[in-house]
Amino acid sequence: MNFFGEKWTFTSFGESHGKAIGGVLDGVPAGLHINLDLVRSEILRRSGKQAVGTSPRAKNEADEVEWLSGVMDGVTLGTPIAFIIRNTDIRPEDYEWMKNHYRPGHADYTYQVKYGIRDWRGGGRASARETASRVVAGAIAKQQLEKQGITIQAQVIQVGLETRSECFESLLAATQKAGDSIGGIVQCIITGVKAGIGEPIFDKLQSHLAAAMLSINGCKGFEYGTGFDMSKHGSDLYAHSEIPCPSSGGIEGGITNGLPISFRCAFKPASSITQCYNGRHDACIALRALPIVEAMASLVIINFLQTDNN
Repeated sequence: MNFFGEKWTFTSFGESHGKAIGGVLDGVPAGLHINLDLVRSEILRRSGKQAVGTSPRAKNEADEVEWLSGVMDGVTLGTPIAFIIRNTDIRPEDYEWMKNHYRPGHADYTYQVKYGIRDWRGGGRASARETASRVVAGAIAKQQLEKQGITIQAQVIQVGLETRSECFESLLAATQKAGDSIGGIVQCIITGVKAGIGEPIFDKLQSHLAAAMLSINGCKGFEYGTGFDMSKHGSDLYAHSEIPCPSSGGIEGGITNGLPISFRCAFKPASSITQCYNGRHDACIALRALPIVEAMASLVIINFLQTDNN
């Protein structure tokens, strides 16, 4: 499935080493002002051009957004917003060995089994290159949410076993020098969402956030509130707790309680490590995932707001 959302519907297309990647964002009302420079800045955040351990390809790609429809002079027309990002640093020859080999931990084998054919050039749509389109769509949603006082901010809180941010850079440099990769954890905080947003049982807000985050390439885990912290007893969390409950992650029963929404995502080490394969990879994909996490969270929240307001 290549589309996401019900009110603001985003469809993604393109392959890692094809001519371009892109997307169509439909359901956006007419007359919304979009700061195209801010969209560009989100794309630059994803590229990680100045960060330690970033993939050489990410540093070389121009990542220029070409707006095809739906926006005129920075104002939405109410029609589908279509855009492309041309792939400029294409090197399919680097992946010719993948025609007859599968990378453990990647989608090479499963795509072949399911479809009987696959794009071996860097993984096709299973490549993290696809997420650049999500950042564009999410940046549009994020701007509209900010106008309503809603902010979405992600940060890396752990690289490998290291939780001290001042040590991240040296760990990443050593990992990259070894031609290896390492996992990381991203935390995201959403503020300004009023109480009462979401649905119970099978349409819970956290279920949609989890689905959105786990759709991101390399995301292996999702938790909100206290999540997997087994060090707490119920008496620690609830015996003298206030209402709404601060340890709930901003969501109770699938519905927002008015407190900041807090969740964390675990990202695996990249599969295409140069220590074993002739690929171009990040030392830690969690670092470049920040704007992607924010983009997907923005699309989730704006879809729920549209549903609850109609």
